[in-house]
Amino acid sequence: MKDYIEKNKNRWDELAKVHFGSEFYDVKKFREGGISISDLEVKEVGDVTGKTLLHLQCHFGKDTLSWARLGAKVTGVDFSSQAIKLASQLSEEIGLDATFIQTEIGKLDQTNLAEKSFDIVFTSHGAIFWLPELKKWAEMIAYYLKPGGFFYIAEGHPFALIFDDEHESELRVRFPYFHQDEPLAFDYDSSYASGDVKIKNTREYGWVHDLGYIVNNLIAAGLQIEFIHEYPFISWEMFPFLQEKDGWWYLPKEYQQIPMMFTLKARKPV
Repeated sequence: MKDYIEKNKNRWDELAKVHFGSEFYDVKKFREGGISISDLEVKEVGDVTGKTLLHLQCHFGKDTLSWARLGAKVTGVDFSSQAIKLASQLSEEIGLDATFIQTEIGKLDQTNLAEKSFDIVFTSHGAIFWLPELKKWAEMIAYYLKPGGFFYIAEGHPFALIFDDEHESELRVRFPYFHQDEPLAFDYDSSYASGDVKIKNTREYGWVHDLGYIVNNLIAAGLQIEFIHEYPFISWEMFPFLQEKDGWWYLPKEYQQIPMMFTLKARKPV
């Protein structure tokens, strides 16, 4: 397991530098005052003014700093040291107060965070695939939430993730649905955001987590589910034949529609 995580770290350290300068992430526009959080997430999370927010798997901090622009006092966590370095740099450049911590989620309770508990814990879009298991993840979420605080996730729907993401025209089952201890392994010499830039650390590992596994781990950690919403669109081009509209990617109308994204809100009891 340690080898899997280390190889992923090496890849994401390299990806962070590439992504920071990519057109996909458009850091220039963000520096000028943009918000990278979707209107859907802003609506479902609600007003964050004056609230403390912990962002798990924050990459180089654009979404974290977006919440800061919306009024939250933010802390971002990521396992990539390069991503955290860039996040801190971006925070300083644009003059937004934020704390960024480099650690693995499972070791978060061994980190001396300035904030000991938070009103909101947040994560989104392609994050939990990189976690080997979700028991410790859910426990860390519950541990860092204030009584009455809530966790929010917007993520790719596990059902959609079973399909071949390289087939040019059809939804063909390729990957397992149910959580497995052993990871899926892939070799890519580029990334979704890198364009023609080649990546030296090509090997990556990821873990599938079915919806029941996600929900039940949160419940077992003591959280109360407030809602689960399923949507027929996704924040990235999951399949080559998707069509983009208003920042979301949809299946063409002639396809049977499937859930491609879910959002979930869970609260820590008072």
